[in-house]
Amino acid sequence: MQLELRHLEAVRAIAEAGSLGRAAVRLGVSQPALSTQLRRIEQATGGELFVRGRRGVEPTPLGEFVLSAARRVLGEMDALTAGTRAAAPHPALRLGCVMLVLVDRLFEYLEEELPGHEIDLTTEHSATTLTRMLGAGKYDAILYGEVGDHEVPLPDGAAARTLIPKEPACVRLSATHPLAGQEEIELADLAGETWTALTDDDDGGPEAMTDVCLQAGFTPKLRYRIADRKMRWKLIAAGRAVSMCQPTSPHAEGTVLRPLAGDPLTERIRIAWNRAAVTEQRAALLYRAAGRAYLASIPDNTFYRTWWEARPELHPVLG
Repeated sequence: MQLELRHLEAVRAIAEAGSLGRAAVRLGVSQPALSTQLRRIEQATGGELFVRGRRGVEPTPLGEFVLSAARRVLGEMDALTAGTRAAAPHPALRLGCVMLVLVDRLFEYLEEELPGHEIDLTTEHSATTLTRMLGAGKYDAILYGEVGDHEVPLPDGAAARTLIPKEPACVRLSATHPLAGQEEIELADLAGETWTALTDDDDGGPEAMTDVCLQAGFTPKLRYRIADRKMRWKLIAAGRAVSMCQPTSPHAEGTVLRPLAGDPLTERIRIAWNRAAVTEQRAALLYRAAGRAYLASIPDNTFYRTWWEARPELHPVLG
């Protein structure tokens, strides 16, 4: 049997995962199938590549040699694939995004930063879906958020860059709400409210929100999960719920957006891309387009503009 790229990918996955079970999950195969494949690879290379150690499976000296070669070959193939895609006359960019506010303006800046490129932008409600689709090759790059200390796991072959390292969550409530006239709101004053959120929040948001509410002395009552942004805003305008929102969110009739005192809940905005599909240069242009789209949203809210201008260390470097 001759070694193929899929065999090298399996060796790399096992070494990085530290177990056949975790590697099988990453590769999207069953553990018995991966075990059988490893035995065939070892027959082709002439010896054991991994042994069981105290920290899981570890490469043998032969395994270290094969692993080093595998990483070099796969890296070169990633560069080749990315280079050929970038050199195409009209290279398409398949971009997946969660429902971040900057996506509303993103097309405008993508067209300026990537002129002549076909742009295929799809929104998803789940960061997990985005990363799975990135690993499966459906998307070339993804744009997503991480709340609090949560980190979204990325597939093999992906690179990532943080666009906005810290963004404070705000609360959207009805314009007739008793707290609507305040410049900022104490989280504890929302103890009796009913909350609405997106249908899928696997960015660490629900856990982080529960934690900060518990610290404020209450457990949040989440009643509505609604994917459609305008439908959520109508619910809030009617006084039936309140919601955490990005501070760059635009005005919605019948609602107000207010900062939370002390910034108890924050989010990061990140970009990840498949190194086999997107060159470093193209990734930098995507980063610049997303950064410009984000900056264009800041003037929509006076309180956030003041907060942002006082923290230049958070600003994306777009030069």
